Amino acid sequence: MQQGSELRARYNDVNRGVYFIGTTPPKSDTPQEQVDAIASKLLERVSDIDFDGLIVYDIQNEDSRTKKPRPFPFKSTHDPRLYSALLNQKSSRPVITYKSVVQSDSEAFDQWANEAWQDYGVRDIVLVGSPSSRNQVTLPLKDAYSRLVENEHDFFIGGVTIAERHANKGNEHERLIDKHKQGCNFFISQAIYDPQATIDMLTRYAIECKKQGLKPQRIILTFSPCGSEKTLDFIDWLGVSVPEATCLRILNAEKPLYESIRICTNSLRQILDAVLPYKLPLGLNIESLTNRKEEIDGSILLYKLLRSTMDNYLAKQELQHLMS
Repeated sequence: MQQGSELRARYNDVNRGVYFIGTTPPKSDTPQEQVDAIASKLLERVSDIDFDGLIVYDIQNEDSRTKKPRPFPFKSTHDPRLYSALLNQKSSRPVITYKSVVQSDSEAFDQWANEAWQDYGVRDIVLVGSPSSRNQVTLPLKDAYSRLVENEHDFFIGGVTIAERHANKGNEHERLIDKHKQGCNFFISQAIYDPQATIDMLTRYAIECKKQGLKPQRIILTFSPCGSEKTLDFIDWLGVSVPEATCLRILNAEKPLYESIRICTNSLRQILDAVLPYKLPLGLNIESLTNRKEEIDGSILLYKLLRSTMDNYLAKQELQHLMS
């Protein structure tokens, strides 16, 4: 069981990145002993890489967000808190647990949070709001944040950031600042396939923080490899912006998965080149959007490439700082 947030201390060191593996709980019809075996298999796959922690998503249907049919049928999963506890116990590493607040009222949410802490050892939480403004919401996201802040247990709280929203509305940096004031200490991005949207958002955020005399919070950049047209359709369905040329490059490549890994690596370089001068604390989250073995293996290769890329950039930055 996690005794308190280990991540807090790591997040405070702006000269280093923080590195995560993202995953989803097994489907709810998976027998418990098989859930245990799946957790062990995941940790075995990542046993030769150095990572700070894991992220467990709270998968929702989200059919209200778009009229497009969902490429992979929705199936409910085991409780993310249960899977987080299992991964934490098996790996002895911090686990960030996502929580969708859409179906909750205040009382149910408080109960969820207390159980998360007491029964499952959950310490690090990312709250997710409604996928569509058209949804009827009982507990607005800002109220869920304040309930978590007021909770007797000292959760380390994070939020989601979506560069595509910034590209459409130009105000994602303001949302980040508002969410920090509501209690968020870090942010995790949606999967990135359009580096320019992320560069615009991060640059605006860094400048606005400086203007307001605020300390920028750590932003964890998410990358997902893509090895097939169906996965690409799913990425699109999730609301991730993939430029036309990027789609065509992946689909027409001899090995689409490795082309997508090249694209993600190049995207991270572009982002780091553009935003490192602003001294934003960053991190990485690498996920596989499907349970296809090829894409899971691809995500581990992508993790190794992106982690070494970010570590190199940060080391160079530190060297320049020491020499100046």
